[in-house]
Amino acid sequence: MDLNADLGEGMGSDDDLLSIVSSASIACGGHAGDAATIRHVLKLCKARGVKAGAHPGYADRQRFGRFRLDLTQEQMQGQIQEQLFLVRFIAEEVGLPISYVKLHGALANQAAESLEFAVGIFAGIEAIDPKLAILALDNSEQVRAAQALGLPVIREAYADRTYTADGMLVSRAEPGAVIHNMDAVVERCVRLAKTGEIIAVDGTVLRSSARSICLHGDTPGAVDMAREVRDALEGEDITIAAALPETGVL
Repeated sequence: MDLNADLGEGMGSDDDLLSIVSSASIACGGHAGDAATIRHVLKLCKARGVKAGAHPGYADRQRFGRFRLDLTQEQMQGQIQEQLFLVRFIAEEVGLPISYVKLHGALANQAAESLEFAVGIFAGIEAIDPKLAILALDNSEQVRAAQALGLPVIREAYADRTYTADGMLVSRAEPGAVIHNMDAVVERCVRLAKTGEIIAVDGTVLRSSARSICLHGDTPGAVDMAREVRDALEGEDITIAAALPETGVL
């Protein structure tokens, strides 16, 4: 099982999380991050053997990329490509390749819901590098869009976010969207890893093939929670390692 975290977002926990996770999704100047933070996280990833990915989002720092912007497809692709160019340039300088792309916040949710939107976004990524994998919410339109384009896919689930009965994330505007109880988070991750199941807010049992678990760096107590999750998984003889992407076209 892969453990990934969104890093370079100014939360102050990057160094500690990089001793726990196996993949790091690095904010690349849209919702957060700049050349200095990107370089810092990439150097730590290289030193610790952590796989590096890009984490682009709406260029809206004031609201942390968590609100949808009314942009044309061309404008949206331009924002994402600009962020990818920056992080890939620095990655080449550091000597650690960017292996995957994970969309952030409102952009990720929008792509998870709309196949057409996701295809447009991923086509822009494919134009830069068709070998980049897409780290995507399992059972979402992101997965189907990436497969339709023939892009490698890594299926993801969230440790501390609640799910609706249709497999989407509960909006952060809703109460209970983020799980703060550490025991509940640990139990969910172990169940997912062992049985491929996630329980939705209404009790629906969701099937998931996710082999990467997102541990949010901006959740209070993120480092302790990440450590507890890793310890629990390893206690069940589950190896923590960066996930291999699926390849092929639908």
